[in-house]
Amino acid sequence: MITHPQPEPEVVDPHLERQRVQTARLVAYRDDGPLVTLLKPRLGRGLPPVPMALAALLAIVALAVTGSLTEGPILLAPAVVLTLLVLPTASHNHLGRFDWLTPPLLRAAEFLTIILIGLAADTPKWLLFVLLYIVGYHTYDTVYRTRQSIWPPAWIFQAGLGWEVRLLLLGAGAATGTLTWVAGALTLYLVVLFSVESVNSWVRLDKQSALAVANAEQDLEASPEDAVEAATGDAEPN
Repeated sequence: MITHPQPEPEVVDPHLERQRVQTARLVAYRDDGPLVTLLKPRLGRGLPPVPMALAALLAIVALAVTGSLTEGPILLAPAVVLTLLVLPTASHNHLGRFDWLTPPLLRAAEFLTIILIGLAADTPKWLLFVLLYIVGYHTYDTVYRTRQSIWPPAWIFQAGLGWEVRLLLLGAGAATGTLTWVAGALTLYLVVLFSVESVNSWVRLDKQSALAVANAEQDLEASPEDAVEAATGDAEPN
């Protein structure tokens, strides 16, 4: 009888697996959008993310402190500066000692930009609050899911436009005097997208968990003969 050798199971290096998960989590927390995804393959190894994100945040603060953010095209500057400085870091492996600081620095720069250009363009404060809230909720939802080893679908980051496209849209709206309308449309879109996707995902997870529990209880209650029949499809002879 000729037997074929069975392939040995692939051995996963625990260290490499931890590095892969760490990179995947930090990339998810960054919330990169379609523009970053499009250009990422052309960026090589990428620049160190923490210094670039910190430089972008300081540049935005400098624009605010100097009173440069008044009206007109200058209101697009924070979004452009942040995009130009942080986008080249997208392909970095995010395994540096302090690379965990990248998402909070990036989120701080995004929120600060929204607040500064929103106030400069005289956008309703309640609208800015709702916009910040829904982006913050999306960030929290992403963090909580990944810590439970439940990864959000890749499409949600693209559909959510990412930090870069969101800020460029808002900056363009502020520069053209239409920020209230742009922020309103963007906020409504994100509220529907993030809330519906999040609720659907957690409902599906609850149903799967309930089904798994029900199956486990059924297995415990089954007789040995029923268990054999369920596993093999054949009933034991009497």
